Amino acid sequence: MKKTKGKVELRYYDVPQNEFLIALQGDHWKRRYGSENSLMHFHNLMEIGVCHYGSGVLLLEQESHPYHAGMISVIPPNYPHNTVSREQTESYWEYLFVDVEKILQAMYPDDLLFQQKMLEKVNQKAYLGRESDAAELAALVHTILEEIRQKRDVLYKESVRGLSLALLIQIVRINSGSALLSEGGLRQKRGGFDQVRPALEYIRSHYAQPMKISEIASVCHISESHFRRLFEENIGMTPVEYLNQVRIRKACDLIKKTGNSMEEIAVKVGFTTTSTFNRNFKRITGTSPYQWKKQPDNYESRLAEYNVLIEKGW
Repeated sequence: MKKTKGKVELRYYDVPQNEFLIALQGDHWKRRYGSENSLMHFHNLMEIGVCHYGSGVLLLEQESHPYHAGMISVIPPNYPHNTVSREQTESYWEYLFVDVEKILQAMYPDDLLFQQKMLEKVNQKAYLGRESDAAELAALVHTILEEIRQKRDVLYKESVRGLSLALLIQIVRINSGSALLSEGGLRQKRGGFDQVRPALEYIRSHYAQPMKISEIASVCHISESHFRRLFEENIGMTPVEYLNQVRIRKACDLIKKTGNSMEEIAVKVGFTTTSTFNRNFKRITGTSPYQWKKQPDNYESRLAEYNVLIEKGW
């Protein structure tokens, strides 16, 4: 599979308030995945997938790994990848998208150091392997998927919340070397994209605050000029363009979910003036915030047609 240099998609998911993850499941995911020329993409959340049937390849950055039924994948946030079904065939994957930071903050609110250590361990690696070689992790994933699918009683959300921490613990154990691997292979984070990955994570957490490019570059421990070059080479746009896209994505969510004024929303997502907010909103979505508020569904798929395409999930 070919990777189009300088182009990668951010597929963005929001986890509902008071929940830790979302599930993508059901017949919609029985499909042909990817194509020879499709873009690599990355997510703002951790992706955990289970393959029920089908075969193909999972591309993890530059490495291609075969997959088949009975395999499980774990891909950290901000990690370029793509799934491509074998030619002219269908595969069936189901996914969990997990907000790791949200789980750790809820479970360990007074221990920031432990949160950070766990976060580093959980996000350390991407892998693909047989479920039988990660039996405890696979059992947790299937249990969570069934809890969400069945919604057996009013406690199913609480059950999922409780299972979420156990899910992270199993991933930490795997990343510490106590389980896996078989087919597929383990990918440590490395390469050009990895040098700017801390910037993506920093922007995700601090988009609402004023920030300078030099400040973002310092998170990556490289000079501002080198950071700008690497960022544009790997992400396909400037750091400022990327920051504004994240802010506008957040603004769209606030417009849909709150009754806040546009002035309030502009400030909440990090714009110092309403005029700057309006200008960037129209440039990215193709319409004004007020028009988008009236018909948001018409504009969901138009959230940026730049080299980095911010989309609402799939």
